[in-house]
Amino acid sequence: MTAAEVRIPHARLIVGAGALALCSGLLFLTRNYTFYFDEWDFILTAPNWTLLTYLQPHNEHPAMLLRLSYTVLLETVGLRTYVPYMTVLLLLHATNVVLVFELVRRRAGDLVGLGASALLVVLGAGWENILWAFQIGWLASVALGLTALLVLQGPRSSRQLAVIVGVVATSLMFSSIGLFFAVATTVQLAASPRRRRDLVYFAPLGVVLAAWYLGFGDSGAPLSPRTSAANAVLVPLYAAWGLGSSAAALIGQGGWFGPPVGVGAALVIAWTWRRRGIDPFALGVAAAMITFYLVTGLTRAQFGFQQSASGRYVYEGALFWLILLADAARGLPWRGTWRPALVACLFLACFSSGTLLITYAAAKTVQMDREVADLQALDSTRGDPCLMPSGLADPLVMPQVNSPALYYRAVDRYGDPAPSRAVTNPGDFARARANLLRSGCR
Repeated sequence: MTAAEVRIPHARLIVGAGALALCSGLLFLTRNYTFYFDEWDFILTAPNWTLLTYLQPHNEHPAMLLRLSYTVLLETVGLRTYVPYMTVLLLLHATNVVLVFELVRRRAGDLVGLGASALLVVLGAGWENILWAFQIGWLASVALGLTALLVLQGPRSSRQLAVIVGVVATSLMFSSIGLFFAVATTVQLAASPRRRRDLVYFAPLGVVLAAWYLGFGDSGAPLSPRTSAANAVLVPLYAAWGLGSSAAALIGQGGWFGPPVGVGAALVIAWTWRRRGIDPFALGVAAAMITFYLVTGLTRAQFGFQQSASGRYVYEGALFWLILLADAARGLPWRGTWRPALVACLFLACFSSGTLLITYAAAKTVQMDREVADLQALDSTRGDPCLMPSGLADPLVMPQVNSPALYYRAVDRYGDPAPSRAVTNPGDFARARANLLRSGCR
């Protein structure tokens, strides 16, 4: 018996319940988190958003539906608690876990699907997408992209194609991560001789995307340092490091473990393709994964090739690796000593990755404690005649909040995110106050 032949009763229910249980635990761990970094770009400008604002990118990403998500959340739950924002994020993560299970299960069976979902749900190296609510946009793009891949596995029809294009378009309206699922779907169609003519359905989406990019693609918050032609030289190293890091993330490893693990994973996939042939679905996923790191490198390589191992990039890369490696895992024997050996390997990978996720959650808790002190300092200096109009409480943790007046306007409109309890971090509180007030003013 092979892994693909194993049937697990109620496998879908097990995956869904497990994902929700783990995400509930993460929600408890992150209950004291608060708004961070790029979120303040949205919060401080939100009252003045216009239709043109929604069309503008955020750091070169289309962000129409991400802005809309924050509009709804700000106008309903406000700033007093971060829990609803994290709830949305973690529900999206759980959704992605279930969608990966469905995709893998259809190709490699219940057992392999269960293993793939277990590796994704505790993906510690992808922590940024799991512990920062602003990544709602990226995880929504992933969820919609996976949905498009699932729909594409069904019987061909005009309605099916219209749904796929609509879902991919919606994915792109959350973030440019949707672009790589567009690559996956179009390459799959192009590699299927009987379906190449279906590519015409994507033509209107391509025209709209090109028009948006020409009109708005270079606007929004500028990168510093800016993208340059020199990035083209760095792209191969950037992509190779990212591919290796995302493969190593599946076993809770990173750094210099990445390159050999990435090479090993690539060899496994190549061996599988040599034995069974390359099917259009796997080719599309591989093209999406490689394109993801190449395009990201063209726009981000100026920050150094190691940046491709950031948690927000590892999450997507690891997800693509999971889908590809599942095809190889379907042929693993499921008998004798193979059973405990495979279960032990999966457990060790999940344990290592889960430990890493908890470590990042604890580290971010310390970072959030510092920001809470910054917010309390902003509250304590309100109305102080020594307050600088361009006072910056913390250039490291919240550099976007460089106008106390805009912060107070947001607080008055949406509620105060600073805890009302006594200051528990006096050192950071005193530092933030000193940054906000004029030196020597009394």
